[in-house]
Amino acid sequence: MNSLFKTVTESPSGHSSKEENVVSLRAPAEGSQVVFIKDLVLDMSIGIYETEKKNKQRAIVNVELSVSPDEDWQDDDIAHVVSYEDVINSIKALVAEGHYNLVETFAEKIIEVCFKHAGVSAVKVSVEKPDIFDDVAGVGVSISRSRK
Repeated sequence: MNSLFKTVTESPSGHSSKEENVVSLRAPAEGSQVVFIKDLVLDMSIGIYETEKKNKQRAIVNVELSVSPDEDWQDDDIAHVVSYEDVINSIKALVAEGHYNLVETFAEKIIEVCFKHAGVSAVKVSVEKPDIFDDVAGVGVSISRSRK
């Protein structure tokens, strides 16, 4: 018997035990898994000032989703993951709903949409308005929420 194989398959007592040392390849990985969306640029109606209500402006959205790995990951099937495309389309649908006064409100709406996915345990969202001040790269908010 190959010595590496023997070492891997032996129990602590030195006897071979197939059942004790079998690792299921279907088991979910331990640790964390993050699905992210980086720098989604949206042209939207957001802000409290009249000019912001009349004119769309750029907003940049970043999302991090902590998800539970699906035990069927080896199937290589999108049905077993949280689809970032679905999340992006949901965010774009929120934009299409109309005006938001506050970046905080828009961020919370994104969080609500993300928690509709059962595998999501935590969400971090940032919404940035990059064109507000000439001497500042951007202003906005970052909000984190965990499933209760």
